[in-house]
Amino acid sequence: MTNQILPSSNLLRVNGLVKHFPIYKGFIFQKQVGAVHAVDNVSFDVKRGETLGLVGESGCGKSTTGRTILQFYRPDAGHVYMEDVDLVSLKGEDLRKMRRKMQMIFQDPYASLNPRMTVGEIIAEPLLAHHLADRKEAIEKVGSLLHLVGLNPAYYHRYPHEFSGGQRQRVGVARALSLEPSLIVCDEPISALDVSIQAQVVNLLEDLQAQFNLTYIFIAHDLSMVRHISDRVAVMYLGVIMELTDREELYTHPLHPYTQALLSAVPIPDPKKERRRQRIILQGDVPSPVNPPSGCRFRTRCPLAAPICAEQAPEFREIATDHHVACHMV
Repeated sequence: MTNQILPSSNLLRVNGLVKHFPIYKGFIFQKQVGAVHAVDNVSFDVKRGETLGLVGESGCGKSTTGRTILQFYRPDAGHVYMEDVDLVSLKGEDLRKMRRKMQMIFQDPYASLNPRMTVGEIIAEPLLAHHLADRKEAIEKVGSLLHLVGLNPAYYHRYPHEFSGGQRQRVGVARALSLEPSLIVCDEPISALDVSIQAQVVNLLEDLQAQFNLTYIFIAHDLSMVRHISDRVAVMYLGVIMELTDREELYTHPLHPYTQALLSAVPIPDPKKERRRQRIILQGDVPSPVNPPSGCRFRTRCPLAAPICAEQAPEFREIATDHHVACHMV
């Protein structure tokens, strides 16, 4: 994927994104002795109004990718284009203005809400911080937002500890919507919730997307839920995207060995098919992101690994129409 101007249908383009976290040794005179390779040369685009699912094992760099796109973490290399504007080059007030168009729904609804503020104050805070409303207007806006996410506007003066996990996550959704963003990064928004509540939150996100033409990056490790909500899916492993394609194409014709192994672990509701199917069991553990393998990151666990996999990192290339894979063997 080459660096180019955004087509009008694309809201976001990520090009060669890199984020490493340095590791220091020493108490007084600190010396960098290594780095955690959280995100390495990640590239993809997101169309307006679509949902891009970002999946992979814990620790593969999914959340770091989302936070680096929003510039919570400043990248070490690469570019993030939002509506033709390179966010990496922005600072200060210019970046602050662009952040109105990008919001995040956090994973833990218990930790992401300030316990000393009422839910009304939490939702109104972005409006007041960006000077989009005075206090009276903010109160009215918060009431409509609470109603929008399925909560009683009378809950304005209640504190987060008075709500269940699902209700708190709805408050988080209302806060993300308060600035009327174009892009919302959903960082595993349902993983901390009961299974019975997960579907309600996902249905809410889908309804809001249809109503406001929102664009989502949906980060998760639940492959069945990602299939339900996503238009396209990107599969990450150890900081690198291994495969990216349309949802149905990925689940019916996975090409990368890692994607095939992941999908083989997804339960099938049909007992006869479940008994017949063959599980792919990966050998060994995920390597440390501090010292990732040479060449292909997946080669130490890959059943198809060849000598070239250790010598050269595979190119993330288009195998079929809109189907990108990083693998020498495909």
